Amino acid sequence: LQACRDFLDLAETHSRKWQRALQYEREQRIRLEETIEQLAKQHNSLERACRGAPGLSSNSTGIASSAKGSVQSAKGEASDEDEETEYFDAMEDAPAFITVTADPKHHRRSGSNLSGASEGHPEDWNLEDSVNLLPKKRRRTRIPDKPNYSLNLWSIMKNCIGKELSKIPMPVNFNEPLSMLQRLTEDLEYHELLDKAVKCESSTEQMCFVAAFSVSSYSTTVHRTAKPFNPLLGETYELDRLEEFGFRSLCEQVSHHPPAAAHHVYSKRGWTLWQEITIASKFRGKYLSIMPLGAIHLEFHSSGNHYVWRKVTSTVHNIIVGKLWIDQSGEIEIVNHKSKDKCQLKFTPYSYFSRDVPRKVTGVVSDADGKAHYVMSGTWDEKMECSKIVQSSHGSTSMEGKQKTVYQTLSPKVLWKKYPLPENAENMYFFSDLALTLNEPEERVAP
Repeated sequence: LQACRDFLDLAETHSRKWQRALQYEREQRIRLEETIEQLAKQHNSLERACRGAPGLSSNSTGIASSAKGSVQSAKGEASDEDEETEYFDAMEDAPAFITVTADPKHHRRSGSNLSGASEGHPEDWNLEDSVNLLPKKRRRTRIPDKPNYSLNLWSIMKNCIGKELSKIPMPVNFNEPLSMLQRLTEDLEYHELLDKAVKCESSTEQMCFVAAFSVSSYSTTVHRTAKPFNPLLGETYELDRLEEFGFRSLCEQVSHHPPAAAHHVYSKRGWTLWQEITIASKFRGKYLSIMPLGAIHLEFHSSGNHYVWRKVTSTVHNIIVGKLWIDQSGEIEIVNHKSKDKCQLKFTPYSYFSRDVPRKVTGVVSDADGKAHYVMSGTWDEKMECSKIVQSSHGSTSMEGKQKTVYQTLSPKVLWKKYPLPENAENMYFFSDLALTLNEPEERVAP
């Protein structure tokens, strides 16, 4: 009996200690949450102040890019997002090369499709063959307006720091009425770029169109902060536009954990595209990183040119407080496995301290011998241009000790320009014209 009494006394003593420790931890957690929210509000205020400062909003007129190394493999991309990695705001990088526009009177134009089609105004050339691209079937231009439900995202995600996005329970209000398979299909929004690439006689010119197509797939994400629904295992989505645009697309969810999808597109206009993609994601507190893993393949039937590239990292900012916004950052290396041509594209991350154009994309198209032929420039949310290189030379040395290359180019030509959003798009999840039709009921077509 005495031993039992001693045990009870000891248990009560330790129980009180545990309760005090638990209460202390609970108070510490509440203080930490309040501190994080306060820091987030200060961060948002500083961001608004920086964006409103006149000295930080000016646009740079130079066309520059960093052509560093090759793109990382899927394994490398995943390792870069390790939980131990510490992230800082991106600083403005010094350009690895400089472009200077040459006088067109002193340079003859080549007889290629790209140069010939580029004569006159870029806008006129960008609309070339537009008659053949008009849809033959009238499709809807509106969907029901987005419900206006208030959503405290921080209350949901404060316990999910460091977790995979696929393992975080989300309320349905945070989703848009499309699945991930349909979001993959939206990569074909500007499929006409590939139709034009088929007509190119030079592989380097064709590479320019392929590069513009790879960038155009991000234009639909600039305002799309809602999450698509996760497909079920074995779920498929087919988009048949053979009569209107000459292609048919089929997506299938081939894995549930981790989520993975396979996508295949056939076009009777001379190209086939396929990709396998899985998403690795991490919630970092004030932002969410989404890393697409997997390769995209594109093959042209007549020439046999086979292009391969991977996607860059997408980041959703202001998760805790403030307006959500999306940024794309990283490098894309497009390789033609037949001719060994390459295109290095760099997506410059947004920086408070940069005077450069936001959402900037730059790159260089080179042949198998490493000779540069075209300079690519633009933004991933608006347009892409290419400039033919007529002469290159070595310029000054950068602060890192690397010598810059100066490219003398002809006037830039517009390859791709984003379509305007439909009227009232802000109340329709910022869907594009193609996205509005992806769930449209059709006669004699299974839902």
